[in-house]
Amino acid sequence: MKIISVVGARPNFMKIAPFAKAISAHNSADPDRPIEHILVHTGQHYDVRMSEGFFHSLGIPDPDINLEIGSGSHAEQVGQTMIAFEKVILQEKPDWVVVVGDVNATLACSVAAKKLCVKVCHIEAGLRSGDMTMPEEVNRLVTDRLSDLLLTPDAISGHNLRAEGVSEEKIRFVGNIMIDTLEANRDKAAQLSMEDILRENLLLPEKETPAVDLSGDFALLTMHRPSNVDQKEVLEPILNFLTGEVAPRMPIIWPIHPRARKMLENFGLWEKAVACANLVLLHPIGYHEMLRLNMQASIMLTDSGGLQEECCVLGTPCLTLRWNTERPVTLKEHGGASVLVGNNVERIREEFHTALESDRMPQRPELWDGLTAARCVSWLVDSE
Repeated sequence: MKIISVVGARPNFMKIAPFAKAISAHNSADPDRPIEHILVHTGQHYDVRMSEGFFHSLGIPDPDINLEIGSGSHAEQVGQTMIAFEKVILQEKPDWVVVVGDVNATLACSVAAKKLCVKVCHIEAGLRSGDMTMPEEVNRLVTDRLSDLLLTPDAISGHNLRAEGVSEEKIRFVGNIMIDTLEANRDKAAQLSMEDILRENLLLPEKETPAVDLSGDFALLTMHRPSNVDQKEVLEPILNFLTGEVAPRMPIIWPIHPRARKMLENFGLWEKAVACANLVLLHPIGYHEMLRLNMQASIMLTDSGGLQEECCVLGTPCLTLRWNTERPVTLKEHGGASVLVGNNVERIREEFHTALESDRMPQRPELWDGLTAARCVSWLVDSE
């Protein structure tokens, strides 16, 4: 069996790492049914901090093929990826194309594969936010409609697919492959020094680092979605809340996404962020560094889907800076650690104070056990 798996952006990397390892384990355990694995990187995230560092730290094999698509609009990325990936399929003639998550590469490569009558497997199938203004929602819907094997992370995702009329024989509940990566790297992350993480990743080393009590309370922040950073009337009140109300109470550690920094600068808000003594601005950081911070943070404020999932398992109270989520299993009403607060400061303020009074309560949804990748490989082999 020949499989091409595809990664395009940073959220994919944490999902493909355990999958690649599970294929190696299968080949060692069952040499009579070997899998030839070709890893394709579309190059959607292409700089060292956003891409290369993740490959090395997570032990992902170097990509066999890099399409080097780079940045661009959604249409440009999807179109260029389809053109380049079609050539790969014609050359390699795989039995399966495996896509993960919901980035542009996921959509582009699933369409290209199906047009050439190659079977598609979608890992992390069935996630739905119900928000068609999110490009990721379009990517999920189209990819799931085309896929021959849909590997779901939770029971809610399977229900979504059945409600859309997907036949039962295509759906397999395997658990959350992101948690495989968390469990495989938890001990390594725990050994990292918090002081070293801050010192080595300071965005502005010339700015005096505050005397952060790393054993005490601190907030961890990530924010990159256009809905939060692309409009001054949204971003400025959030920044005012962070600098005026959160920072006086506890340090805020903010590994800042290039998009967020660019918009702060465009809106004339950058100096306000830099001037806040208790706001620690970092470069985008590696997986282990973020996991280490999350393991100790008193509260997470994020618009990242993957961090919602990690907070659920780690028990970190999480304010999700979105009005909806494709991962409802992580919400408090489903036993998780996350609360949807959108970008309304009154809502954020209310839930911030509630979260600080809450106990840390790690939760582990069904099959979030660190063994998902092995189940994915097993279902692919059985579907041969």
